[in-house]
Amino acid sequence: MFFVISKLIEFFLLPSNLVALLGLIGILAMLVGRSRLGRVCIIMSVLLLAICGWSPLGPAALIVLENRFPQPVIDGPVTGIVLLGGAVDTHISGDRGTLAMNEAGERLTATVDLSRRYPDARIFLSGGLGHIDGAGNLTESQVARDILVSLGVVPQRIDMEERSRNTCENGTESAASVQPKPGERWLLVTSASHMPRAVGCFRAAGFNVTPYPVDYRTRGPADLKHPTGSIAVGLAATDLAAHEWFGLLTYRTAGLTAERFPSLH
Repeated sequence: MFFVISKLIEFFLLPSNLVALLGLIGILAMLVGRSRLGRVCIIMSVLLLAICGWSPLGPAALIVLENRFPQPVIDGPVTGIVLLGGAVDTHISGDRGTLAMNEAGERLTATVDLSRRYPDARIFLSGGLGHIDGAGNLTESQVARDILVSLGVVPQRIDMEERSRNTCENGTESAASVQPKPGERWLLVTSASHMPRAVGCFRAAGFNVTPYPVDYRTRGPADLKHPTGSIAVGLAATDLAAHEWFGLLTYRTAGLTAERFPSLH
Protein backbone atom coordinates (compact mmCIF):
# COMPACT_ATOMS: atom_id res chain seq x y z
CA MET A 1 0.00 0.00 0.00
CA PHE A 2 2.86 2.40 0.85
CA PHE A 3 4.35 1.78 -2.60
CA VAL A 4 1.11 2.63 -4.43
CA ILE A 5 0.28 5.67 -2.28
CA SER A 6 3.79 7.12 -2.59
CA LYS A 7 3.70 6.74 -6.37
CA LEU A 8 0.32 8.47 -6.62
CA ILE A 9 1.32 11.36 -4.36
CA GLU A 10 4.58 11.82 -6.24
CA PHE A 11 2.68 12.00 -9.54
CA PHE A 12 0.82 15.10 -8.38
CA LEU A 13 3.86 16.72 -6.74
CA LEU A 14 6.33 16.40 -9.61
CA PRO A 15 6.89 19.95 -10.93
CA SER A 16 6.17 19.08 -14.57
CA ASN A 17 2.87 17.41 -13.64
CA LEU A 18 1.98 20.25 -11.28
CA VAL A 19 2.52 22.77 -14.08
CA ALA A 20 0.07 20.92 -16.32
CA LEU A 21 -2.48 20.35 -13.57
CA LEU A 22 -2.51 24.03 -12.59
CA GLY A 23 -2.98 25.01 -16.22
CA LEU A 24 -5.85 22.57 -16.69
CA ILE A 25 -7.54 23.71 -13.48
CA GLY A 26 -7.21 27.30 -14.68
CA ILE A 27 -8.80 26.52 -18.04
CA LEU A 28 -11.67 24.56 -16.43
CA ALA A 29 -12.25 27.34 -13.91
CA MET A 30 -12.58 29.92 -16.68
CA LEU A 31 -14.95 27.67 -18.63
CA VAL A 32 -17.32 27.44 -15.66
CA GLY A 33 -17.22 31.17 -15.00
CA ARG A 34 -14.57 31.29 -12.26
CA SER A 35 -12.43 33.74 -14.19
CA ARG A 36 -10.41 35.03 -11.24
CA LEU A 37 -9.47 31.55 -10.04
CA GLY A 38 -8.72 30.56 -13.62
CA ARG A 39 -6.36 33.48 -14.17
CA VAL A 40 -4.54 32.81 -10.89
CA CYS A 41 -4.00 29.13 -11.74
CA ILE A 42 -2.81 29.87 -15.28
CA ILE A 43 -0.41 32.58 -14.07
CA MET A 44 0.97 30.19 -11.42
CA SER A 45 1.34 27.48 -14.06
CA VAL A 46 3.32 29.73 -16.40
CA LEU A 47 5.52 31.09 -13.60
CA LEU A 48 6.25 27.59 -12.29
CA LEU A 49 7.06 26.46 -15.81
CA ALA A 50 9.52 29.31 -16.30
CA ILE A 51 11.18 28.91 -12.91
CA CYS A 52 11.54 25.13 -13.08
CA GLY A 53 12.39 25.09 -16.78
CA TRP A 54 14.80 27.99 -17.25
CA SER A 55 16.29 28.77 -13.84
CA PRO A 56 19.13 26.75 -12.25
CA LEU A 57 16.71 25.54 -9.54
CA GLY A 58 16.78 21.91 -10.68
CA PRO A 59 20.56 21.69 -11.14
CA ALA A 60 21.10 23.38 -7.76
CA ALA A 61 18.92 20.82 -5.99
CA LEU A 62 20.72 18.00 -7.82
CA ILE A 63 24.18 19.34 -6.97
CA VAL A 64 23.44 19.12 -3.25
CA LEU A 65 22.43 15.48 -3.68
CA GLU A 66 25.29 14.55 -6.01
CA ASN A 67 27.96 16.11 -3.78
CA ARG A 68 26.80 14.29 -0.65
CA PHE A 69 28.95 11.20 -1.28
CA PRO A 70 32.31 11.59 -3.06
CA GLN A 71 33.94 8.91 -5.12
CA PRO A 72 35.44 6.42 -2.63
CA VAL A 73 39.11 5.55 -2.24
CA ILE A 74 39.20 1.76 -2.41
CA ASP A 75 42.38 0.52 -0.77
CA GLY A 76 41.56 -3.12 -0.18
CA PRO A 77 39.71 -6.14 -1.53
CA VAL A 78 36.08 -5.85 -2.59
CA THR A 79 33.70 -8.60 -1.55
CA GLY A 80 30.89 -7.63 -3.84
CA ILE A 81 29.11 -5.01 -5.92
CA VAL A 82 25.43 -4.20 -5.41
CA LEU A 83 23.76 -2.65 -8.44
CA LEU A 84 20.36 -1.06 -7.87
CA GLY A 85 17.57 -1.17 -10.40
CA GLY A 86 16.55 1.93 -12.30
CA ALA A 87 18.97 1.74 -15.22
CA VAL A 88 16.81 -0.26 -17.62
CA ASP A 89 13.42 0.08 -19.30
CA THR A 90 11.55 -3.15 -18.62
CA HIS A 91 8.53 -2.15 -20.72
CA ILE A 92 10.53 -1.50 -23.90
CA SER A 93 12.71 -4.54 -23.25
CA GLY A 94 9.67 -6.79 -22.97
CA ASP A 95 7.52 -5.32 -25.72
CA ARG A 96 10.35 -4.87 -28.24
CA GLY A 97 12.29 -8.02 -27.39
CA THR A 98 15.49 -6.07 -26.84
CA LEU A 99 17.69 -4.96 -23.93
CA ALA A 100 16.90 -1.30 -23.28
CA MET A 101 18.89 0.93 -20.94
CA ASN A 102 17.56 4.33 -19.92
CA GLU A 103 19.34 7.60 -19.08
CA ALA A 104 20.82 5.97 -15.95
CA GLY A 105 22.60 3.31 -18.00
CA GLU A 106 25.98 4.38 -16.61
CA ARG A 107 25.11 2.30 -13.55
CA LEU A 108 25.47 -0.77 -15.74
CA THR A 109 28.64 0.26 -17.54
CA ALA A 110 30.24 1.26 -14.23
CA THR A 111 29.39 -2.17 -12.82
CA VAL A 112 31.06 -3.83 -15.79
CA ASP A 113 34.16 -1.71 -15.19
CA LEU A 114 34.20 -2.59 -11.49
CA SER A 115 33.75 -6.28 -12.28
CA ARG A 116 36.95 -6.14 -14.34
CA ARG A 117 38.89 -4.18 -11.73
CA TYR A 118 37.81 -6.58 -8.98
CA PRO A 119 37.54 -9.99 -10.66
CA ASP A 120 36.90 -11.82 -7.38
CA ALA A 121 33.98 -9.62 -6.34
CA ARG A 122 30.46 -10.98 -6.38
CA ILE A 123 27.84 -9.02 -8.32
CA PHE A 124 24.39 -8.64 -6.83
CA LEU A 125 21.45 -7.07 -8.66
CA SER A 126 18.50 -5.63 -6.74
CA GLY A 127 15.33 -4.68 -8.57
CA GLY A 128 11.90 -6.12 -9.20
CA LEU A 129 8.86 -4.52 -10.81
CA GLY A 130 9.21 -0.85 -9.99
CA HIS A 131 5.95 0.30 -11.60
CA ILE A 132 2.35 0.16 -10.41
CA ASP A 133 1.37 -1.42 -13.75
CA GLY A 134 4.35 -3.78 -13.76
CA ALA A 135 2.48 -7.08 -13.70
CA GLY A 136 3.55 -9.39 -16.50
CA ASN A 137 6.72 -7.49 -17.37
CA LEU A 138 10.34 -8.44 -16.97
CA THR A 139 11.99 -7.44 -13.72
CA GLU A 140 14.75 -4.85 -13.63
CA SER A 141 17.21 -7.46 -12.36
CA GLN A 142 16.44 -9.80 -15.25
CA VAL A 143 17.10 -7.15 -17.88
CA ALA A 144 20.18 -5.82 -16.07
CA ARG A 145 21.62 -9.33 -15.81
CA ASP A 146 21.20 -9.96 -19.53
CA ILE A 147 22.87 -6.62 -20.34
CA LEU A 148 25.82 -7.33 -18.03
CA VAL A 149 26.29 -10.77 -19.57
CA SER A 150 26.14 -9.27 -23.08
CA LEU A 151 28.91 -6.87 -22.01
CA GLY A 152 31.17 -9.70 -20.91
CA VAL A 153 30.36 -10.36 -17.26
CA VAL A 154 30.47 -14.07 -16.43
CA PRO A 155 26.92 -15.22 -15.56
CA GLN A 156 28.13 -17.33 -12.63
CA ARG A 157 29.30 -14.19 -10.82
CA ILE A 158 25.82 -12.66 -10.80
CA ASP A 159 23.18 -13.16 -8.11
CA MET A 160 19.99 -11.14 -7.83
CA GLU A 161 16.70 -10.53 -6.08
CA GLU A 162 13.53 -9.62 -7.95
CA ARG A 163 11.13 -8.71 -5.15
CA SER A 164 12.00 -5.08 -4.37
CA ARG A 165 9.86 -2.27 -5.78
CA ASN A 166 11.47 0.77 -4.19
CA THR A 167 14.78 1.82 -2.67
CA CYS A 168 14.09 0.74 0.90
CA GLU A 169 12.96 -2.66 -0.35
CA ASN A 170 16.26 -2.77 -2.28
CA GLY A 171 17.99 -2.43 1.07
CA THR A 172 15.98 -5.00 3.02
CA GLU A 173 15.86 -7.59 0.21
CA SER A 174 19.57 -7.19 -0.55
CA ALA A 175 20.51 -7.58 3.12
CA ALA A 176 18.35 -10.70 3.42
CA SER A 177 19.81 -12.26 0.27
CA VAL A 178 23.47 -11.30 0.66
CA GLN A 179 23.71 -11.61 4.46
CA PRO A 180 26.89 -9.53 4.60
CA LYS A 181 29.49 -10.42 7.21
CA PRO A 182 31.53 -8.02 9.36
CA GLY A 183 34.67 -6.84 7.60
CA GLU A 184 33.33 -7.37 4.10
CA ARG A 185 33.39 -4.47 1.64
CA TRP A 186 30.36 -4.13 -0.61
CA LEU A 187 30.20 -1.33 -3.16
CA LEU A 188 26.79 0.21 -3.78
CA VAL A 189 26.38 1.42 -7.36
CA THR A 190 23.61 3.86 -8.18
CA SER A 191 23.13 7.37 -9.56
CA ALA A 192 24.86 10.11 -7.55
CA SER A 193 21.59 11.96 -6.92
CA HIS A 194 19.98 8.74 -5.69
CA MET A 195 22.85 7.77 -3.39
CA PRO A 196 21.74 9.61 -0.21
CA ARG A 197 18.35 7.89 -0.27
CA ALA A 198 19.90 4.52 -1.11
CA VAL A 199 22.51 4.71 1.65
CA GLY A 200 19.82 5.64 4.18
CA CYS A 201 17.77 2.59 3.21
CA PHE A 202 20.71 0.19 3.28
CA ARG A 203 21.86 1.47 6.67
CA ALA A 204 18.33 1.03 8.02
CA ALA A 205 18.47 -2.59 6.80
CA GLY A 206 21.79 -3.16 8.58
CA PHE A 207 23.76 -3.45 5.35
CA ASN A 208 26.93 -1.34 5.61
CA VAL A 209 27.90 -0.43 2.04
CA THR A 210 30.58 1.74 0.43
CA PRO A 211 28.79 4.30 -1.78
CA TYR A 212 30.05 4.31 -5.38
CA PRO A 213 28.12 7.12 -7.10
CA VAL A 214 27.87 7.28 -10.89
CA ASP A 215 25.56 8.86 -13.48
CA TYR A 216 26.17 12.50 -12.56
CA ARG A 217 23.70 14.92 -14.17
CA THR A 218 25.46 18.17 -13.24
CA ARG A 219 28.95 19.60 -13.63
CA GLY A 220 28.81 21.30 -10.26
CA PRO A 221 28.70 25.04 -9.43
CA ALA A 222 29.31 25.93 -13.10
CA ASP A 223 25.72 24.90 -13.82
CA LEU A 224 24.42 27.63 -11.51
CA LYS A 225 25.89 30.48 -13.55
CA HIS A 226 23.55 30.32 -16.52
CA PRO A 227 19.99 29.28 -17.39
CA THR A 228 19.25 25.81 -18.70
CA GLY A 229 19.42 25.15 -22.42
CA SER A 230 15.70 24.51 -22.72
CA ILE A 231 12.57 24.22 -20.62
CA ALA A 232 12.56 20.46 -21.22
CA VAL A 233 16.08 20.10 -19.82
CA GLY A 234 15.30 22.26 -16.80
CA LEU A 235 12.06 20.45 -16.05
CA ALA A 236 13.80 17.07 -16.26
CA ALA A 237 16.42 18.18 -13.73
CA THR A 238 13.79 19.67 -11.41
CA ASP A 239 11.64 16.53 -11.62
CA LEU A 240 14.60 14.28 -10.81
CA ALA A 241 15.63 16.43 -7.86
CA ALA A 242 12.05 16.63 -6.58
CA HIS A 243 11.73 12.83 -6.85
CA GLU A 244 14.82 12.32 -4.67
CA TRP A 245 14.03 15.00 -2.08
CA PHE A 246 10.46 13.76 -1.86
CA GLY A 247 11.77 10.22 -1.38
CA LEU A 248 14.13 11.27 1.41
CA LEU A 249 11.32 13.09 3.24
CA THR A 250 8.77 10.31 2.73
CA TYR A 251 11.05 7.50 3.90
CA ARG A 252 12.13 9.42 7.00
CA THR A 253 8.54 10.41 7.86
CA ALA A 254 7.36 6.81 7.43
CA GLY A 255 10.15 5.57 9.70
CA LEU A 256 11.82 3.56 6.96
CA THR A 257 15.14 5.36 7.45
CA ALA A 258 16.86 6.80 10.52
CA GLU A 259 18.56 9.81 8.89
CA ARG A 260 17.06 12.88 7.26
CA PHE A 261 19.96 13.37 4.87
CA PRO A 262 22.51 10.53 5.05
CA SER A 263 26.20 11.35 4.71
CA LEU A 264 29.57 9.71 5.31
CA HIS A 265 30.03 8.99 9.02
